[in-house]
Amino acid sequence: MSIAPRFLDAGEAALVVEYGLHIDPAIHDRVMALDASLAAKSVRGIRETVPTFRSLMIHYDPLTLDRASLVKIVESLDATPAPAARKRWIVPCCYDPVFGEDLGHIAKEKNLSVEKVVALHAGATYRAYMYGFAPGFCYLGGAPAELTLSRRTTPRPPTLSQVIMIADGMSIITTISMPTGWWLVGRTPERFFSRNRDPAFLAEAGDQITFEPIDRATYDALDARAEKGEVVARSESAS
Repeated sequence: MSIAPRFLDAGEAALVVEYGLHIDPAIHDRVMALDASLAAKSVRGIRETVPTFRSLMIHYDPLTLDRASLVKIVESLDATPAPAARKRWIVPCCYDPVFGEDLGHIAKEKNLSVEKVVALHAGATYRAYMYGFAPGFCYLGGAPAELTLSRRTTPRPPTLSQVIMIADGMSIITTISMPTGWWLVGRTPERFFSRNRDPAFLAEAGDQITFEPIDRATYDALDARAEKGEVVARSESAS
């Protein structure tokens, strides 16, 4: 049975519609269904919607649309999840030790070989739940339970961009260099965010992501192509 959403204010010009407290595909499906319904209705006064793991943030103009009216609109919409034309992205990832410098630590912590860690990470099908924290950071759910690991107790120095990391049952694709408490497993030549591309974000929330292991020479070749603006990840219709 579906649980009624909670309506939470985020300042005076944003409303958060929260559907649950956990990272769960069924909850995320409701978030995406509401997002699609609002987009189809074209409500005057709504400036932007931002889907997250378990809620939809609705930025609105309070001089055009008041909170009570917005809540009524949301409550009137059909937010029942329906099949959507989502994509599956096959993202090249190089697990070379120079990029996946924490693979050895993860293997030791989980009593696995490095090869098994790579196979588990690359063998999973992830869901792109949201972008957040920094421009283009794509948060992925669906990491194998065998790779569940708490974050580092202290942040590491700034990493490279385009790094693939794991922590707390999630994986993430970064876009800029910055300190992090996540564990580094590899690097993709793909740019998930580019201001010179339309759309700027490669994948949409709800899309599927799988990682395709590549060697260092292939990474360098694909990185050179991506640097020129080419999309080097492949896409197909999600099953």
